[in-house]
Amino acid sequence: MAYPAHRQLLQQGDESRHVLLLTQGVVKVVASSESGYEMLLAVRIGGDLVGEMAAFEERPRSGTVIACSDVTARIIQMSTLETFLTDHPDAMKAMMRMLSARLRWANRRRIDFRAYDALTRLARLLAELSQVYGIPVPGSGGKRTVLGVMLTQPELASLAGLALGTAEKSPRHPYPAWPGGTQLPEDHYL
Repeated sequence: MAYPAHRQLLQQGDESRHVLLLTQGVVKVVASSESGYEMLLAVRIGGDLVGEMAAFEERPRSGTVIACSDVTARIIQMSTLETFLTDHPDAMKAMMRMLSARLRWANRRRIDFRAYDALTRLARLLAELSQVYGIPVPGSGGKRTVLGVMLTQPELASLAGLALGTAEKSPRHPYPAWPGGTQLPEDHYL
């Protein structure tokens, strides 16, 4: 299935029970509170599975998945996924590793919220995003990267647990913990 940029692939609150295997492109996973606050939960790329929490738990979707670029994905019904995982123990182990890695990432964010000041949290998040999604800048000798996904200041703030004002001010000043002492561009996108 093909999805154009900015299209919702899955909707928070929906009760569908399928998962999507992203085969190409980048998506953002966002969630909204009852008060209307929207938070970026994750970025996913080709090869990632999305929608698994609702499918496995048989509960409404906890977030909305939005295409950041043109995305292609395979729709997999839960019954098909369960049969496949039962018949292929290696795939089941890979699924458990994926879920464990996502939980570990969420745990790191929770620890960071209590253990580090705002600038350090932002620096740690940028370093991790750079490691996962970074594209080396030609001619930099591997010392500089550009993220393969556009993130706004509010999205960065929500991922790092910052007030928006803090996220808007912080990137204008190089911070030693950022990879290569990189500054964020003035247009507030990575």
